[in-house]
Amino acid sequence: MEQNPTNVPLSPEEKYELEDREWLKNVYQGDAKQLTVRAIVMGMIIGGLMSLTNLYIGLKTGWGLGVTITACVLSFSIWKLLRTAFPKIFKTDMTMLENNSMKSTASSAGYTTGGTMVSAIAAYVLITGQHIDFWVLVGWTVFLGIAGVVMAIPMKKQMINIEKLPFPSGTATAETLKSLYAGEESRKQTRTLLGFSVIGILLTLVRDLFEWIKYTYAIFGEKLAQYTVSMETSLIMVAAGGIMGWRTAWSILFGAILNYIVLAPVLFDKGIITELGYRGINSWSLWFGASVMVSSGFVSFLMQWKVALKAFSSVKDIFSKKKRELSEIEKVEVPMSWFFWGILVGGTGIALIMLFVFDIPVWVSVLAVILSFFLSIVACRATGETDTTPVGALGQVTQAFYGVLRPGSKVTTLMTASITSGIAGSSADLLTDLKTGYLLGANPRKMFIAQFLGIFAGTAVIVPAFYLIVPTPDVLGSDYFPAPAAQVWSKVAELLAQGFSALHYTAKIAMLVGVAIGIIIPLVEKWAPKASKYIPSAMGLGLAFTIPFWNSLSMFIGALIVLIIEHRKKDLEEYVIPAASGIIAGESLAGVFIIILQQVMGI
Repeated sequence: MEQNPTNVPLSPEEKYELEDREWLKNVYQGDAKQLTVRAIVMGMIIGGLMSLTNLYIGLKTGWGLGVTITACVLSFSIWKLLRTAFPKIFKTDMTMLENNSMKSTASSAGYTTGGTMVSAIAAYVLITGQHIDFWVLVGWTVFLGIAGVVMAIPMKKQMINIEKLPFPSGTATAETLKSLYAGEESRKQTRTLLGFSVIGILLTLVRDLFEWIKYTYAIFGEKLAQYTVSMETSLIMVAAGGIMGWRTAWSILFGAILNYIVLAPVLFDKGIITELGYRGINSWSLWFGASVMVSSGFVSFLMQWKVALKAFSSVKDIFSKKKRELSEIEKVEVPMSWFFWGILVGGTGIALIMLFVFDIPVWVSVLAVILSFFLSIVACRATGETDTTPVGALGQVTQAFYGVLRPGSKVTTLMTASITSGIAGSSADLLTDLKTGYLLGANPRKMFIAQFLGIFAGTAVIVPAFYLIVPTPDVLGSDYFPAPAAQVWSKVAELLAQGFSALHYTAKIAMLVGVAIGIIIPLVEKWAPKASKYIPSAMGLGLAFTIPFWNSLSMFIGALIVLIIEHRKKDLEEYVIPAASGIIAGESLAGVFIIILQQVMGI
């Protein structure tokens, strides 16, 4: 690492500039071949297919599969087959950074277009009993995608370059690409990754193709299983826990125990929670969890306001006649002017659709876009630390906000939440992609262009597919497409249309307590850093109240395994990331393969 010759303590800004110079010198690949036509075309094709599978899975389960690793392995394999079959046409292999650009396009196609479709848009169909006009939905998806892609620009500098948050799936994707293109020195790590990929594939095939194996094991008893206290058969969250770090993982388990084992039984006995299971408990607990994450995200942002302000300082150059000379890192990073114009175009399109289609005033849309910036801070930090994006919880925060501001309108609470959660969720998921590029030394500007192009590929597939899969509103909520995320969104919209007062008073108390905790923890971390290891991570604690217990337990197990390895088997440390990456890659690929088998062959 570049040294400080004077040994004078550096300010945070000087420290980050030093790290930027180190990255440019030792990691950045310069003008290496990456943003090519073949990479973009391949990314559009794979991304379109991935958006389709995520639409199907989202309407089935409310969840989605990761895009980045699956896209990279598929692209690498397809290109090898094409070179073998048609050597005269496909003369060279796609380089690692070309594959990275391909993955950026595919990620954008898969992430920016489908999330809102299985939540807010499907909920709109449930509430109104009718579809949004086709071309309106196309415009909505494109404008929301543009805003989501550019919202990642200011987040990237803070959370990837400066804070270096782990973004487990992004790190795993980088390791996967390195292994696919590995030389002699990386063969052990490559074999580790491939070996654990096979484990992930086999486990997923056995679990999903045989009905007698349940998704979760009720090893703690049927009664606790009603509170989601059980073990899942998936290893993806175990692998993510191994990458995310010990403090975040134990914080998540601590929060899960507090929520599902301590509070939920008491609240159910008192009739405050009226239904057991994840959805029933989450209808109450998400208000505490979201409040912790939102308040802690804001406080963490404000404590680094000087650095954040510097990131935005280049916006003034748009209006300046005198052009200043850019630093070396500024020539590589995406300029803030792109963020400004992207938000202007995306936000204007969103506001016009809200006004002329849903009869919602422009100021409501403008406020929602502004709010999405702050919720993106929360979503990006949660994804960076835990590999989980709390889109639903953040959407419900917006619904509560507009329940106070404009009570009586279900559509207003729903569509404004679609704006904030869509933009925040997209920016967080695309930071996972940018994390991979940062580790590989890719050009951020070229990755942004690849992401931008992916919006149109995803929209071209996802919108027509939504009308085909959901021809009539009664399909949603059926046994075939239960649409759990849309069900939650529609119920919250119906509740909060009555105003914020419709929330149970204990949920309001939980929100206040959550805000207080979310403020206190970051302040303790800053003013008493030595004590921070003894208090839970705010983001981990909050997230635990928005996900099932079994996910929290899996993350904790993964982190615990890595902790033991670090203390007792140090010679195995170098295999931790490849092993975790292999599991994530294997399960992701097998999950997509099973979906294809079920749809094409009826298995």
